[in-house]
Amino acid sequence: MEGFRLALAQINSTVGDFEANGDKLLHGIRQAEALGADLVAFPELAITGYPPEDLLLKSSFLAANMSTLETVAAQCGSTAAVVGYVESSDDVFNSAAVLHQGKVVGVFRKHLLPDYGVFDGERYFKAGSRNFVFVIAGVKVGISICEDIWHAHGPAGAQVGAGADLVVSINASPYHAGKQAQRERMIAKRAADNHAWIAYVNCVGGQDELVFDGGSFVCDASGEVVARARQFGEDMLVVDVPPSAATKGKRKSSSRGEQPINVVEVSVKPAYAERPPIETTIVEPLDRPAEI
Repeated sequence: MEGFRLALAQINSTVGDFEANGDKLLHGIRQAEALGADLVAFPELAITGYPPEDLLLKSSFLAANMSTLETVAAQCGSTAAVVGYVESSDDVFNSAAVLHQGKVVGVFRKHLLPDYGVFDGERYFKAGSRNFVFVIAGVKVGISICEDIWHAHGPAGAQVGAGADLVVSINASPYHAGKQAQRERMIAKRAADNHAWIAYVNCVGGQDELVFDGGSFVCDASGEVVARARQFGEDMLVVDVPPSAATKGKRKSSSRGEQPINVVEVSVKPAYAERPPIETTIVEPLDRPAEI
């Protein structure tokens, strides 16, 4: 893959404040465009804020969320965007929309719904079952949503088996002491096992008893962290994924009953012929006392 530039927009959405959340998304898209990104990814349920809980039972809340998505999509240009939202159709899904050139060009529904600790995924959502690879700027990209990437049997393995060079995981992962190191160990193993780059974007901020610490990062195909955003603050992390970086030892598609992968072509060429130079940041993580 040649010249693929990825941006991770680590934002602080407010539950139910659709106007402000939409503005944050549009600001992040404009930042990514100015940096020459082919793709910008936002956190899980970035449009509604997280966790929306019983607001998901209100039809007006679901409608406002869908309207906000349409407004953001209409202003999305050459830089594709992955945006977390609530898909309300025949059922209610925790979904990621792929936006490009004014339209929603694809949707991935979260497969694995956590129902433990602070999570009530099964209470509110139906699990997705279809799996996708999106061709963005000529690069095959897989998408997963939070819990999907925490399990080896999640959708990412099949996406890589179908040729994905990069998996983008959008998250709303709450903080506890030592959580950043735990996330990075898990993603490093997933990246190395699948011989693919994995980008992990997390939200930041507080909602009721939950704190979200950001710390978005990117692992290369060997499992090394090559970029990391700050913790406990909004940030934009940009990284250039080098050509053929994820092709050595590529995991092969298996015949273990994996569901077929749907390939959606978004764009075949880089979003921009010329890009400003960037310096990839790798912010040192806070130690445990500093985190707390």
